[in-house]
Amino acid sequence: MRILLAFLVLVLAVPVHAQNLTEADYARAERFLGPNMASLVYRGSVQPNWLSGDRFWYRSTTGEGTAEFVLVDPGRKRRAPAFDHVKLAAGIQAAAGGSVSADALPFTTFTFSQDERSVTFDVDRDRLTCSLRNYRCTVETGAGAGRQAGPVGMRGRFAGFGTEIDSPDGTKTAFVRDHDLWVRDKATGAETRLTTDGAEDYGYATNNAGWTKSDRPVLLWSPDSKKIATFRHDGRGVGMMYLVSTKSGHPELQAWKYPLPGDSLIFRIERVVIHVDEPRVVRLQMPPDDHRSTITDHIVDGGEWVDIEWSPSSDRLVFVSTSRDHKTEVLRVADPETGAVRDVLTEVEDTFYESGFDVVNNRLVDATDEYIWYSQRDDWGHLYLYDLATGALKNRITSGAWKVLAIRHIDEKARRIWFTGAGREPGDPYFQYLYSVKFDGSDLKLLTPDSLNHQVTFSPSMRYFIDVASAPAIPPTISLRDANSGALVSTLETADISALVAAGWKAPIPFVTKARDGETDLYGLMYTPTTLDPSKKYPVLNYIYPGPQTGSVGSRSFTPARSDKQAVSELGFVVVELDALGTPMRSHSFHAYYYGNMGDNGLPDNIAGIRELAGRHGFMDLDRVGIWGHSGGGFASTAGILRHPDFYKVAVSGAGNHDNASYEDDWGEKWQGLLVRNEDGTTSYDNQANHLIAGNLKGKLLLAHGGLDGNVPPYNTLLVAEALMNAGKDFDMLIFPNSGHGFRQGNYWTRRRWDYFVRHLLGVEPPKEYVIGAGSR
Repeated sequence: MRILLAFLVLVLAVPVHAQNLTEADYARAERFLGPNMASLVYRGSVQPNWLSGDRFWYRSTTGEGTAEFVLVDPGRKRRAPAFDHVKLAAGIQAAAGGSVSADALPFTTFTFSQDERSVTFDVDRDRLTCSLRNYRCTVETGAGAGRQAGPVGMRGRFAGFGTEIDSPDGTKTAFVRDHDLWVRDKATGAETRLTTDGAEDYGYATNNAGWTKSDRPVLLWSPDSKKIATFRHDGRGVGMMYLVSTKSGHPELQAWKYPLPGDSLIFRIERVVIHVDEPRVVRLQMPPDDHRSTITDHIVDGGEWVDIEWSPSSDRLVFVSTSRDHKTEVLRVADPETGAVRDVLTEVEDTFYESGFDVVNNRLVDATDEYIWYSQRDDWGHLYLYDLATGALKNRITSGAWKVLAIRHIDEKARRIWFTGAGREPGDPYFQYLYSVKFDGSDLKLLTPDSLNHQVTFSPSMRYFIDVASAPAIPPTISLRDANSGALVSTLETADISALVAAGWKAPIPFVTKARDGETDLYGLMYTPTTLDPSKKYPVLNYIYPGPQTGSVGSRSFTPARSDKQAVSELGFVVVELDALGTPMRSHSFHAYYYGNMGDNGLPDNIAGIRELAGRHGFMDLDRVGIWGHSGGGFASTAGILRHPDFYKVAVSGAGNHDNASYEDDWGEKWQGLLVRNEDGTTSYDNQANHLIAGNLKGKLLLAHGGLDGNVPPYNTLLVAEALMNAGKDFDMLIFPNSGHGFRQGNYWTRRRWDYFVRHLLGVEPPKEYVIGAGSR
């Protein structure tokens, strides 16, 4: 009997693969990649093109190669075809020739005439205008060459991320030339130099945060188009960053200012207001600020500067100053005429302050001289109402063990705020919902009641919103709702995934496990092969992005392919991703769990979660666990195999910031704290540096980096490589020539990652030099 039981155990524990993988195996996995899956979802999105009266049209993909155009009138609760598709197809065919199908019209966008009695669109190189009364079309030959009719109603503050910024009245545009700020009259082309003392490393409106930079200026026009709020960007004495291209002959050098944690000098901004018509520069009477945002220095809203607002009358400027360590925030009001500055309120955090989740929620309420302030002072992100004149707290607006994410609209007259939040409703605490509440905190309304993740788009008047409700395993239902009550106005679309399912799609499996403390619930997704045999053992791959900026799982909305997780699972792996302690969107203490010790990376929670899942699912093989990630995930995956070498046997690491003392100051000093150098030569950053623990390597490690990565410079990976060599450790490394932070040789990198796990976890050989995206297979 014992012999029989032993035999059964051996049979059940047989690894999933006993022979080499073939090109057919890889081709099958490739079918699950995003480009192949996304086109199999029909009626899954609504991109509104707004008309007067909150009406809008959109194009809905109804099947392979078929689509319809829909016109929605919220006031009449009417959803109908935008025009007669059959008659329009006949009109196009009569005017331009060829064969035109009503369910496959030869354009994707159009514009209505002003009276909406005709439509204009491009077909190949021609532009057609068709009457919606008799459906006769006229053709303007060659007028459509290289042009597409743009969507209606999408112009404004979010339009265009070029190198110039238009004034609100549209008459002028501002730009940087030779370190000074200029404006151009759009009617005459006349240019005016607004500043005259700009210099290299000390210019106006300079857009350089070190790890990201742009020629687009950083500034905010006043509502009356007569003033510009900006800063003089002081990079004098800041350390340099260097990258060298790969080419035949002499390489090209890229060199720019890039401050690091612990540097004696980082970027400073000297705030100014420029009066355009004179021109005259008013310098605000305050010391320079260390940062330009309460979140990170690159954050902009539709291309505009954030954490700063003009009053509607353009007579005062309200902004927030952020300390170098992101712990102290000061709300200030400035007089643009004199430069006088008044401090209104100060908030100090023990770890780091944030004004929202990837957005800034602090807002001026000018008419009543009030200010809406975002704080996590009670461990949850909530809104508070302050008297702007005195700095006194008037009342809390929201409260409870949940989190305000983003203010979406404020109606000052009605004294009501619309915002997204998470964690208040039962179920997944990462599901986002839309709410509204009065300024005094009363009458909180849930406007998206389904237990799903909600993505909302407001109509121009803010009377309605489009709600896309879905979950990772639940396709979207798209509705039009009343913004005041949340009442359903019209169901616009229900996604059709029948073709996706027919192609073999398998939904990710949501799960809940406990964190390292055995108490905190953690949420994640698991991917298993469509050919899963529960009697066999499968190696486990842990995808990781550790925070603190975001987590591993990402959006809780439906996506037919979440990166290549299902695809790599098809090769014979179970893939696990979870949002560990140290990631955002929950309590502040959850987010700040490993503040000052970024080497933690949430790895103990990932390990605890995988062990718990393996206790539920006997097909998970804990003797064969791999880990991979990119950027912060590259840092974390290498930390995984070095800090937990008995758990993780294989790691693949892309573009990792392996030592945050060698990464940009704004990131490291916010999450790790200010760098402190000790008398013995150690620093407060040693506990997170991967190169200092290179000697711990036991398993197989593949490092990769882009040779022209201006975000995480490649020496972050080379530091680890050198330390591994010094420790006598074998490892593998790829350098992608002339690639930035996202490898331009992306398909090659994906295939090499697949190969590495197949070879070292499955224990078989992959097909030689398989080419992802080589064509139809």
